[in-house]
Amino acid sequence: MQTDWIDLYQMHHIDHECPWDETWQSFDALIKQGKVVYVGSSNFAGWDIATACQEASKRGFLGLVSEQSIYNLDNRMVELEVIPACRHYGLGFIPWSPLAGGLLGGALKKHKAGRRTEKNNVEQLEKKRDQLAKYEALCEKIGYTPGEVALAWLLHNPVVTAPIIGPRTIEQLEGAVRAASIQLDEEIRKELDKIFPGPGGEAPMAYAW
Repeated sequence: MQTDWIDLYQMHHIDHECPWDETWQSFDALIKQGKVVYVGSSNFAGWDIATACQEASKRGFLGLVSEQSIYNLDNRMVELEVIPACRHYGLGFIPWSPLAGGLLGGALKKHKAGRRTEKNNVEQLEKKRDQLAKYEALCEKIGYTPGEVALAWLLHNPVVTAPIIGPRTIEQLEGAVRAASIQLDEEIRKELDKIFPGPGGEAPMAYAW
C-alpha cells in the first residue's frame, strides 16, 4: 500500500470465530507500533458495535470510531439498530451505496436515454418503477437532481459523517458537492418517507411499545 501507517483501519466484517479479547489485543499491538491510528467497522450489526465498544472499554481502549454500512433511501434497515448504536457510542457513520447502485441517481430518465440497459438494472427499474417515478418527479419539482436529493437526505441525519461516493464524471462529482449545501425541509423529507418508507423508526419502538 506504500504507506507506513493506516489512519483508519476498518474491519470489513465481523469475525464470529475470533474473540474480542484477541481482536483488541492485536489492534493494541498495531496501534502501539504506530501502524494503525484508529479502528472502525464495516457491515456490523448494532449488537456487534455495542459488544466491540464495551470490550474495548474494559481494556481502556478507545474502541471503534466509525461504522461503514449500506444506507440509502431504498435501504433503510440500519435505522433500526445500527444508527442508534453509532449515536450512543459516538461512532461516525459512513454510508456506502448512497445512490443504491445508481437507482436513486435518475435511473428512469437514464434508462429512457439508453444509458442503463444492463439486465439487472432493467429488472430493478421495473420492480421499483412506481417509486422511482414519484421520486424523480419530486426531485424535478424542487429543482434538484435525484442524485443530489439522495445524498442531501443522508446528510440530514446527524449521525452520518459522509456518504461514500463514486463519481465517474466531473458532473457527478459537482452534483455530490452541491448536495452538501442542499437543505430539505420537513415537508420534503415526509414526502420522501412516503415514497421510500423505512423500518418504522428505531428498535424496539418500531415493532413494540
